[in-house]
Amino acid sequence: MSDHPRRPEPPADPFAVDRREFIEIAAAGLLIVATAPPSQAQREGGAGALEARLHIAEDGLITILTGKIEEGQGALTELAMAAAEELRVPLNRVRMVMGDTDGVPNDGGTSGSSTTPRTVPLVRRAAAAARDLLLAAAGRQWGVDAAKLEMRDGAAVYAGKTYAYAQLARSPELAAAYKAVLPAGTALTSAREWKVLGTPQIRLDGRDIVTGAHRYPSDIVRPGMLYGRVLRAPSYGAALVSADLSAAQKMPGVKVVRDGAFVGCAAPTTFAARKALEAISAASRWKTAEHPSSDNLFEYLKQHAKEQGRPQGQARGSVEKGLDGARRRLKASYQVAYVQHAPMEPRAAVAEWQDGRLTVWTGTSNPFSVRQALAETFGVPPERVRVMVPHMGGGFGGKHTGEAAIEAARLAKEAGRPVALHWTRAEEFMWAYFRPAALIEVEAGLDAGNSIAAWDFTNYNSGGSALDTPYRIANTRVRFIASDPPLRQSSYRCLAATANNFAREAFTDELAEAAGKDPLEFRLAHLDNERIKNVLVAATERFGWAERRKKRRPGVGIGLACGTEKNSVVAACCEVEVDRESGVPKPIEIVEAFECGAILNPANLRSQVEGCITMGLGPALREEIQFKDGRLINGSFSAYRVPRFQDVPKTEVILLDRKDLEPAGGGETPIIAIAPAIANALFDATGKRARAMPIRASG
Repeated sequence: MSDHPRRPEPPADPFAVDRREFIEIAAAGLLIVATAPPSQAQREGGAGALEARLHIAEDGLITILTGKIEEGQGALTELAMAAAEELRVPLNRVRMVMGDTDGVPNDGGTSGSSTTPRTVPLVRRAAAAARDLLLAAAGRQWGVDAAKLEMRDGAAVYAGKTYAYAQLARSPELAAAYKAVLPAGTALTSAREWKVLGTPQIRLDGRDIVTGAHRYPSDIVRPGMLYGRVLRAPSYGAALVSADLSAAQKMPGVKVVRDGAFVGCAAPTTFAARKALEAISAASRWKTAEHPSSDNLFEYLKQHAKEQGRPQGQARGSVEKGLDGARRRLKASYQVAYVQHAPMEPRAAVAEWQDGRLTVWTGTSNPFSVRQALAETFGVPPERVRVMVPHMGGGFGGKHTGEAAIEAARLAKEAGRPVALHWTRAEEFMWAYFRPAALIEVEAGLDAGNSIAAWDFTNYNSGGSALDTPYRIANTRVRFIASDPPLRQSSYRCLAATANNFAREAFTDELAEAAGKDPLEFRLAHLDNERIKNVLVAATERFGWAERRKKRRPGVGIGLACGTEKNSVVAACCEVEVDRESGVPKPIEIVEAFECGAILNPANLRSQVEGCITMGLGPALREEIQFKDGRLINGSFSAYRVPRFQDVPKTEVILLDRKDLEPAGGGETPIIAIAPAIANALFDATGKRARAMPIRASG
């Protein structure tokens, strides 16, 4: 392993460990490996992918390895809690190794709220299997049935005697058992018996974050490192015609790289790199291309729809017959703008080549996918590429790809030295991918009893997440039709569920008004999903929905919305005050109820929900990418307003703990109810419908 460069010393994170250190401690203890069933492995990272590893060192310290990464969502602490629970040890006895492709299993990307329902059970299974093996070993040592023993504080306990895990782990007779496939029937601790899981726990990396000790990807420094910059096109679709590199090549210490359309430079300082790039840019010629404007974005999406074969989505009954027989029909179109993820830390990577091996430190949600992309780009076997992901400064679905890693590796290969590449905020705005824009068309009909008789829902471009309606409707048709988008687009927190739920819940309010029903009463009458009913009731009772409906104030309104996605449910109530001139609603109070099965860490879940509410306020009220002639008009924080502390209203979060249900992820679904609740409150205040995000009162 001598050709594997180590992370800079001292370690950036007390809960992280490099590959060499892991091998050193592993040699003195035991390693237990859990393998997922083929179907699970295929979903996460390919058939046969290792899903969890557990190591117990001679000092009793337990190390958990996972391909998942920490980007602020709390996976580090949650996975450690899972191991501590099953092994009956304090949380401070567990440390994590995450996102290092040389030392962890491929658990798939960190996305889609998948860590809780998929990876946590695998870590628990490995830990529970270790517990059973250690109990059996202790039982043999004492000549006692293992069922009579207790595991407590990192030791087997019986009749006042203890046998530490570290002692048991050294037992030679356990070697064969450690190597065997884990038994399928390993019992996990019931949620009602949890001692660590289910209790509020502080983030394990919290102290390092607040004191500045933690090093993010953009903080990594290697000996002899250079700083890189890459030439970007002046507009979308522009092609490089020529580039004169001579001026930059004459600058002291500057290395210039040209590889087809890729042009970049590396220099001893960021200032020198910027000056070199400015010289290259001034001497470059481009051929621009026509590009649509955000002014006609939604017409463009429909005109460029790629409806091939049968559109995606489910159908029930006959929408045509339902609409034809309806007492009243309503139709509306909803528009959802492009938005940028705007993470606190833009893309960053450090790349280093040594003896034909490539090591990259970068911020990505998919370390193994980035490793594969690097291997393919440079024509080397994947096992000669190592990707390490220090806990990064946010992603929100925006860092699934590895552009910065590839660019840094190109520059480092040519320079023969490590290269750090940090995207600027302007680059992050323009060249990182966006949350897809959406055009959504809805038509529905009410029957003689004022129930929804037919529902026709079509999403253009943004996706099929949460496309199906949760309401009881006899005749439905829901469709997602892809488009040829004008901007690069991909994942965002909760994918297209935010757009689909916005349109569905705003339109449901329109139907409630047409039926002459209270919005809450109308929804409850159409819901069979008891979980959604429960969060609706919890949110509206805490908010005082019925009382507030009776007490109207000029320019102030209330609204609600609910929804389901990622096997979790959410409902929100909102009170807004509307600016008379701009039509912009200002939230005064938000009450949101959320349920995602058994809660693993209440403190972290509450933070996740609060974060979703705050993040959801941005696209609901202000965030909107504007572009014209192939350029962004508002690609900076001075022009693109993300939520600030002063924008956050009085907020109350209600968590429903369902210990009878398997845990689901909580980092995404809470965002989907915010925008429609605000839109419906705006109507209550003004009598004007909002059919676009950002939300404004329509004429």
